[in-house]
Amino acid sequence: MNSYSKQPSIKFWIISVIAILWNLLGVFAYLSQAFMNQDIISTLSKPEQNYFNNLPVWVTAAFATAVFSGVFGAVSLLFKKKIALLLFVVSLIGLCTQQIFNFFIQDYMKISGLNLILPIATTIIGVFLVWYTFRMNKRGLLN
Repeated sequence: MNSYSKQPSIKFWIISVIAILWNLLGVFAYLSQAFMNQDIISTLSKPEQNYFNNLPVWVTAAFATAVFSGVFGAVSLLFKKKIALLLFVVSLIGLCTQQIFNFFIQDYMKISGLNLILPIATTIIGVFLVWYTFRMNKRGLLN
């Protein structure tokens, strides 16, 4: 290995910090949902009320797994640790599990209309973080 492969570029640091911030937003979204009480739920539309009142525990667990694994993966990436790849894969599995429920079981389209930007962007970012971390590991940057 050459010395270049061990030196992270500025792009690496930027991606790592953005990944942490992005996943912290996910943690905030999860905590907001997890601690949503009936008073808050009652202010939502009927389809949204139905969604949150009937959300299976396994979907909530998938959401928690996705966001917390993502945060730990991003921090691990920042510290150039190989475990970041595993954590991002676990995060992506949690995310995909949640998306499968939303789109194929719950029918997300009835709840959100055509607002697909966030679920699509979240999935693309999750795949990107796995791919990018895999590349950095292959280059020998992670230890």
